[in-house]
Amino acid sequence: MTAVDFNIVLPEVILALYAMAALMFGVYTSKDKVAVPLVWATAGVFVALALWIGIAGEGARPAFGGMFIDDPFARFTKVLILLSAAAAMVVGQDYMSRWNMLRFEYPVILSLAVLGMMMMVSAGDLMALYLGLELQSLALYVTAAMRRDSARSSEAGLKYFVLGSLSSGMLLFGASLVYGFAGTTLFSGILTTMSGEIPLGLLFGLIFMLAGLAFKISAAPFHMWTPDVYEGSPTPVTAFFATAPKVAAMALIARLVWDAFGAIPMQWGQVLAAFAVASVYLGSVAAIGQKDIKRLMAYSSIAHMGYALIGLAAATTGNAEVAAQGVQAMLLYMAIYVTTGIGAFAFILSMERDGRPVTDIASLKMISKTEPLKALGLLMVFFSLAGVPPFIGFFAKLAVLKSAVDAGMVWLALAGAVASVIGAFYYLRVVYFVYFGDSESPAQIRMSPVQWVIFVAAAAVMLLGAINLFGIEGPALTAAQALVR
Repeated sequence: MTAVDFNIVLPEVILALYAMAALMFGVYTSKDKVAVPLVWATAGVFVALALWIGIAGEGARPAFGGMFIDDPFARFTKVLILLSAAAAMVVGQDYMSRWNMLRFEYPVILSLAVLGMMMMVSAGDLMALYLGLELQSLALYVTAAMRRDSARSSEAGLKYFVLGSLSSGMLLFGASLVYGFAGTTLFSGILTTMSGEIPLGLLFGLIFMLAGLAFKISAAPFHMWTPDVYEGSPTPVTAFFATAPKVAAMALIARLVWDAFGAIPMQWGQVLAAFAVASVYLGSVAAIGQKDIKRLMAYSSIAHMGYALIGLAAATTGNAEVAAQGVQAMLLYMAIYVTTGIGAFAFILSMERDGRPVTDIASLKMISKTEPLKALGLLMVFFSLAGVPPFIGFFAKLAVLKSAVDAGMVWLALAGAVASVIGAFYYLRVVYFVYFGDSESPAQIRMSPVQWVIFVAAAAVMLLGAINLFGIEGPALTAAQALVR
């Protein structure tokens, strides 16, 4: 490791050292009594690293012979991952403490998961890609099953582990095919083999890798784990699943297809477009009959990953400017989605009845009478998820659909628009229950000060963010142009 390489990977090194130090601190002190301070310390480290990466980074800098890439695309997604992970962690801290689920290992495991995500978005090599992906996945398998006294949590962890292992096998098989036909694991090296006739085995390798990565973002038809894992995992863990890992996996797909297979965009664009259409329709239709709000959010996540894939699929045009706009739309969509998701879970975490947490949608009936301000905030969040103007979610969907039209994929934009209309039903159904339900015993909404602040902030972003997207359009375009070069 040269000094230059070390400087480039310094944020990851610091996070790894912090995770090990936090683990040793917890082991040799009073263990679970230090869990709350560790949660806040870890969130502080995440925010500090996000500020450092966002301010100090400049240009594109490869490390370790191109295996690790630090460029505007990686920095934008790392900042988004770190901030969303910090918010998801602190918003669930009160819930886990109240129900005696918080262990000192929890922030340590999430630190290692975030480290894997940071490695994923900077991967410039198939080996680096797999190391980052498995570090994230192994940490998340543990968090899904961390409530050991719950059969549903254990089931969620086991399902996630088994199906995750299957997806990792598909990814490795695809990577081995790519290596066999390209003769290298470096993305830049794979790209140089794309001149002339493309070997069929290389295309099969690409498809297997995309199938394995589609599992990580819960894109249909590789979504089967999502509803059960979202419902069975502790709700703060579900909130984490729905935010940072989705950003990392989506960024990894973008990095792989452009850095390694950017010379054949029409081939992988067809695969991503198929995933996108399947995801938006399955997520929109399957969510209609759900009675548990966590399962509803799971199907909502599937649909939203489909919309993000529309932006990425639209980047397959030969026009570099239009392609950059497609990647920019995907990045903006992910930023808006994780903000909305954190706001939604800040509310879900506060739902309880008779001193126990509840997640059934029927318990939301007529909470507007007892909690009018919180009901209004929930309306703003769910209207944004549905894509109702003038909320920011409308502009997120408009950006990805416009990118598809600009790329000449009008059929894909029309498919997404129809699916959005179908999906609006189940979001508006929840809002209908809140204001016009007939329940005699609605849930009590007990928010901690932190949950209340994050919920209000997220609801405010849903409305005010539509004005100028808080200035992230420029950095997102810079990040997209760095990828589509």
